[in-house]
Amino acid sequence: MDTGDTAWVLTSAALVLLMTPGLAFFYGGMVRAKGVLNMMMMSIGSIAVVGTLWVLYGYSMAFSRDLGAGLLGDPFEAFGLAGLLAEDSLFGTIPATVFVAFQAMFAIITVALISGAVADRVRFGPWLLFAGLWATVVYFPVAHWVFDFDAENDPGGWIANRLGVLDFAGGTAVHINAGAAALALVLVIGKRWGWPREPMKPHNLPFVMLGAALLWFGWFGFNAGSALGANGTAGVAFVNTLAATCTAMLGWLLVERIRDGRATTLGAASGIVAGLVGITPAANAVTPIGALILGVVAGALCSLAVSLKFRLRYDDSLDVVGIHLVGGLVGTLLIGVIGSAASPAGVDGLFYGGGVDQLGRQAVGVGAVFAYSFVASLLVALLVKVTVGFRLDSESEVQGIDEAEHAESAYEFSTLRGGIGAAGSGMTRTQTPTGGTGVPATAGKEG
Repeated sequence: MDTGDTAWVLTSAALVLLMTPGLAFFYGGMVRAKGVLNMMMMSIGSIAVVGTLWVLYGYSMAFSRDLGAGLLGDPFEAFGLAGLLAEDSLFGTIPATVFVAFQAMFAIITVALISGAVADRVRFGPWLLFAGLWATVVYFPVAHWVFDFDAENDPGGWIANRLGVLDFAGGTAVHINAGAAALALVLVIGKRWGWPREPMKPHNLPFVMLGAALLWFGWFGFNAGSALGANGTAGVAFVNTLAATCTAMLGWLLVERIRDGRATTLGAASGIVAGLVGITPAANAVTPIGALILGVVAGALCSLAVSLKFRLRYDDSLDVVGIHLVGGLVGTLLIGVIGSAASPAGVDGLFYGGGVDQLGRQAVGVGAVFAYSFVASLLVALLVKVTVGFRLDSESEVQGIDEAEHAESAYEFSTLRGGIGAAGSGMTRTQTPTGGTGVPATAGKEG
């Protein structure tokens, strides 16, 4: 065991966990005021469900002895993390339990990402059921394909070890996986009432920017932590994550400026996330100059992609498909184009004389994850729909999902008006002549 590596991966695991509350703010700010609590609960609920399953059998399915063909780990070998608690149980230079913790955070946020596609219209209980089923049927096996590298007497995952796809931190297993699932879920659930006729603007852009900032901060643990050590690879991944995210934001804003005439706050936040998604698979495979190029391409293409939902008529509420699916595709495929042997991955892409071999491998990996995730997610969503029901009823959706599902409201404006009325009149709430609300007759006419 190396104490420096252990400390860094533990810190990275905590940073990655922070990304899910960051995502809750990012998504929560983008929905209307009547749905912010439900949106945030969908992210936080994912922590509880997936974290529980990960300890029980999720880790074992992803990283235990391969059952054959690199498709799935044995769910019972490390059930309940049995056999991983001994001091001499190591994963490389870190304790096995530290690796368990680090990978748990990836599983959690992948499930949480999907929720943004179906904002405002999915019941909370069925969402938790879907989250648990999807993690079991889709994420845990795909994590085995992509993240379980070859070990002694164990062939590991087929995408990583047999196909030779480069995916440093989850362009396929996390982002393409979540984006494909989001597309399938949207097709099963259907559109929000009033979309796209009614404007459904973000209710709190400061929340969105706060969420983007927390995601960027946590993403350094996501990418640099995937080196699984305090080493040069972590440093390269850290710098590339910074570089790509900066140019992605600029690329997104440039497209906005040309297309719409304005560079927006929402565009800046979305560009940040697009860059983070794009560099995730390539953080150890490109040079910093390559990261700058990758970032601007990801930012520009994701900005263009989010408008496709209006042409194709699918209601991806918060652009999970446009950002995570497209960003994951861009980052994973560009490894085969601008990957450099000067980077820690040591593989040249097409532009560096490496030919099309690596690009072909990347394309097969992308296609396999997308196809499996889309079909399996469609089946899981249909199962939840026909058994317990998935969508909120129309009346509750119009009224607001926060009240209908949680009996709460993020902003109690009536209480605020009552306090102002009582203070302004010099009366207590019981003394006011306005029927106990504490609001003067003229106050309710404003706003």
